[in-house]
Amino acid sequence: MTGRIVVLGATGYTGDLVLKALLRRGTRPTVAGRNPGALEALADRSGGLDHLVVDAAAPDDLKRHVGRGDVLITTVGPFERFGFPVAQAAADAGAHYIDSSGEVGFVRTLHARHHRRARETGAVMLPAFGYDYVPGLLAAALAVRTAGEAARTVDVGYFATGPIWRGISQGTRTTMRDGMTLPSARWYRRRLVDERTASRVRRFPVRGRRKSAFLVSGTEVLFLPEEFPSLDAVTVYNGWFPGLSRPLSLYSALTDAASRLPAGRKLADALTRPLLVGPPGGPDAALRARIPSHVVALASTDDPGSAPLAEVHLEGPNPYSLTGELIAWAAHRLATGSGATPGVVGPTAAFGLDVLRRGCAELGLVTV
Repeated sequence: MTGRIVVLGATGYTGDLVLKALLRRGTRPTVAGRNPGALEALADRSGGLDHLVVDAAAPDDLKRHVGRGDVLITTVGPFERFGFPVAQAAADAGAHYIDSSGEVGFVRTLHARHHRRARETGAVMLPAFGYDYVPGLLAAALAVRTAGEAARTVDVGYFATGPIWRGISQGTRTTMRDGMTLPSARWYRRRLVDERTASRVRRFPVRGRRKSAFLVSGTEVLFLPEEFPSLDAVTVYNGWFPGLSRPLSLYSALTDAASRLPAGRKLADALTRPLLVGPPGGPDAALRARIPSHVVALASTDDPGSAPLAEVHLEGPNPYSLTGELIAWAAHRLATGSGATPGVVGPTAAFGLDVLRRGCAELGLVTV
């Protein structure tokens, strides 16, 4: 028996990518949101899909429309504002849950609030199941498995080739702007610590070159230590703009200092406002095709001067295209009862490392 798939936020940029990926898989999801006219038009354009008018802020409303074995997908952010009622509805109903969040603080709170309840009801809850942060978790798990018991640290770097500066969505620009004034979580000495975003810069090997990346948050720091208890440190970096990593580190220090001054919030907002400059929506299919993704994971001992024990590189589709395909892949597996671990879990814990690796390879995310 196949469960119902409900896509909340299908009229938005990421939701549209998810919907199209689901349709290519032959599924007929239900589209949901607050705008009746936009939903009806989208449902008609997509071949006469069912649609639901629901309020993402009202979990009781959502619970009337999903049940055990259904899949509730949400792309409605910021997730710290709109994500918790949706997650609560899924956990209480025993419906599986997938979101496109890149907000690690949201994922931490989601685990604290709903992990136990989801395990009780059988709900598999997959937060941040897209380019943020499935490729890094997969690459890191493969690297640690290759390195063996000697692995103590993992560094993950996210890169994209092609004209990435032209291919960033409005939502990503907003997340980047907010992220410059928020701390980044890091697993260090077997505990979670918060450090200033971009306070660290590391160089990674990428296609025969050394590229710089700066410290960011990632769910790798939450899920990898659970699966590999021997890890002392897990750190995530962003290398989309390798030539700007050190200037951005200085920029982050400036905005952090500004935020501590009287009326510093307004000053920090003014300093980060240029990060919002750009067109609405996101890159079209032609531009996305020119900007593939590249993720690196290095597993090492705890000796900072030693060479990595294992190095894994993954290359695949554009970050936005990959997010849509990953969510569709996971939703299809969950809806058809293919089996996964309930609770608020990471992708490898949910499906198993080898199943995830094969699934990602089907989508074009492969080791190189």
